[in-house]
Parts: sequence; structure tokens; C-alpha cells
Amino acid sequence: MEDCLKLSVWSGPRNVSTALMYSFRERSDTLVVDEPLYGHYLKVTRADHPGDDEVMAVMDRDGERVVREVILGPCGRPVHFFKNMAHHLVGLDRGFLGGITNVLLIRDPAEMLPSLAQQLQAPTLRDTGLLQQTEILDHALESGGEPVVVDAKDLLLDPSGVLRLACEKLALPFEEAMLRWPAGPKPEDGVWAKHWYANVHASTGFSAYTSKTDAFPERLSPLLEECLPLYERLTRYAIPARTRG
Repeated sequence: MEDCLKLSVWSGPRNVSTALMYSFRERSDTLVVDEPLYGHYLKVTRADHPGDDEVMAVMDRDGERVVREVILGPCGRPVHFFKNMAHHLVGLDRGFLGGITNVLLIRDPAEMLPSLAQQLQAPTLRDTGLLQQTEILDHALESGGEPVVVDAKDLLLDPSGVLRLACEKLALPFEEAMLRWPAGPKPEDGVWAKHWYANVHASTGFSAYTSKTDAFPERLSPLLEECLPLYERLTRYAIPARTRG
């Protein structure tokens, strides 16, 4: 298949990105790929992540080759959905962004950082992907395009409405099947799923949004101050929920 929509969702961690991947997996026209640049990221940064040795052992760690052969590679379905972490772009030529359709999946860092800190002992701005997300936003704006930005809170508040508008912006028909999926692991899951995907494996659809009630960890406050201006800029372009809590 020569012509297809190459859709890269550039997320930060703990942003319901796996749920969104499962949503697109249920479409009749879509193939999904889980974080193809993760091996490259770990090789370049030597970041200390759960299961990092296993990830490095099974994934292609040559990021430029992954871009060339996977992200820009041949199509087998009308839509290829790549779940990517924005921070995995480290060390890569950004020129390929013009050859794919980019979506930004964001989340309020006041909610994301405490969740991330459960997996990474001392998260930094690099771990959030926010710098790279604003870079992708600038790329879209400079190219004269309309950025497609989805906020995790709005997606959970109004899955049907936000997905319908996102599909409209992407010139895709919305499919009701996107709202439900079977519980449990999926064949497309990366080997890191056992460390990160427990909640989404227990789900059969987008979970209802619930606000955080625990006090924000004081040790993360300096990082929150770094993150907020970047997040607030991205939210200006986010698809709104029909009802926002």
C-alpha cells in the first residue's frame, strides 16, 4: 500500500497514551506500533528505566534507521499509528516530521509528575517530553499547519467528543469501536508493558477522569515550575471537551 496516513502521536509519560493506542487499534483501518524509538532513546541517554536492559536487547537502537524503515517505511494498512514519546526524539534529525502527521498528547504536569515519580525516582524536564512537544508545535505552526493537540484530561472527560474532533482534524472517519477494547495485554505491546501498563490492561475503555486529591510532592515543585509554562502554551491549541470538570 503506497499511500497511507502515517500518524505519530507524540506523548509525554503517564499521559494515557497506551489507552489512545488501544483506541486506534480497534479501528478497522489502523495498524499500531508501540514506541519504536524507545531503544534508541535508552542507548543515547543511558536513562535508568524499569526493564531498560530488556528493552535494549530486543529493540533496534539505531534511531535514524527506525525512522527510515519503520516510521517512514512501507504501509500495510490505510493508517499507521505510532505511539511515540516526545523525548525519544533526542539526537534525531527532525526533518522527518514534515513527512508524517503529528499529534501532541499532553497532560497537566501537576497530575503527571507524581505518577511519573512512582516509576522514575528523580524525574527531570527531559523525562517529561515537554520541550520536544513545544518543538513539534513550533514545527507545525511554522509549516502553516493547524496543530492537533489532545489533553489527557479532556480525552478522559469526553472520549467520544474529543476523538470525533481529532478524527475530523485528521480527515479520518470516527469509528464507535474506538471507545472500547478488550482487557488484557495486546500483541503490539512493548516488552516494557509489565512495568508501565497494569492499569490500562485492566481497562476496557477510557477511564473516567478523577482529580488528584493527594498533596503535590514538595520535592517535585521545582520541576513543576519548569513544566508549567511549556504545558500552558500547548493547552492553547488543545481540543476542548464538551464538559470540562
